[in-house]
Amino acid sequence: MLYRLDTLDENSINPITGKGYDGSWIILILTDSEDYQYMCGSSNGCAYTIKVSRSKIPDWKMAVGDFMGFSEANGKSTILVIAEEELKSVKSHYSGHKYNECFLRDNEPSVLVHSTPIASWELIKKDGMLKSWNMLKAQKAIEEEKPIGIQLGDPADFSDYIMFGGGITGEIVVSSKQQGMIVMDENAEYFTGARLYFDAKRLAEAGLLIRDGCHLKVRDTLPLEPYLIWTATWDNIGLSSPVSTPRIFAGEADKRFQALFNDI
Repeated sequence: MLYRLDTLDENSINPITGKGYDGSWIILILTDSEDYQYMCGSSNGCAYTIKVSRSKIPDWKMAVGDFMGFSEANGKSTILVIAEEELKSVKSHYSGHKYNECFLRDNEPSVLVHSTPIASWELIKKDGMLKSWNMLKAQKAIEEEKPIGIQLGDPADFSDYIMFGGGITGEIVVSSKQQGMIVMDENAEYFTGARLYFDAKRLAEAGLLIRDGCHLKVRDTLPLEPYLIWTATWDNIGLSSPVSTPRIFAGEADKRFQALFNDI
C-alpha cells in the first residue's frame, strides 16, 4: 500500500497507523539537500528511509518510480514524502518503465563493483558465484549473527540481495565488518579483500539487475560467469601489503581496471 505525505517527522510513531513501525514499512523522502545524492538509514526509531535530493539527482523521477515499483513488488507498505503534483509527474515520467527492466539505462554505470573480504572471495571462487548474506546464513556458511548493515537500520530482507557500490562504498563495508561496527573513515587501515568488477549491461539484459530507487543489486545469487570482468586484490594492483585503506585500495584498483579495460 502506498501513502503520500507532504511532511514527515522521523520518529518511532507511524503517522499512518499511529503505532510503531514494523519491517514491512519503508519511506522515501524527496529533498532539496546539497549535501548528498542519496541518504539511507533509520533514525529515531523511524522505518528505513531513503532520501533523494532532487537538487543532486537530475533524473530523480526515475529513482522515485523504481522505489515505488520495487516496494510494490515486494509487498512493502510505502510512505512517499513528496508533493502531490510531483507524484503525478513521476507516474507520467515513469510510464512504460520497470524497476527490473532488462536493459541498461543511459545514466547507469556500465560496470558495477562488489567488495568482499579475502576469505569470502576464496569461497566465492569455489562456488563460482556470489550469494546473499541471508542465503549464506541459511547454508551455515557464515558465523556472523547479523549483517553489518543492521547497524544502519537496514531491513532484514535487504540481506536477500547482493549489493553494488562505487568509489569506496564497498571497502567501507569490508572495513566495518572487520571492526564489528560502522567505520566511515576512508583512511582507516584494514585488511583489503577482493574488489569485483561486473558487466552491468549483461546483468540487466539477463534480468538480474534490480533497482530499488537508491541501490543497484541482484537477488540471492550471482554467477561469476559470464558477468565478472575482473577482480582486484592487493597484489595485482601494485600494493606492497594487504593492509591498506579504503581510499587507497579503491583508488588503485579502479586505476588498474581502467588501464586494463579502458574500452568499457
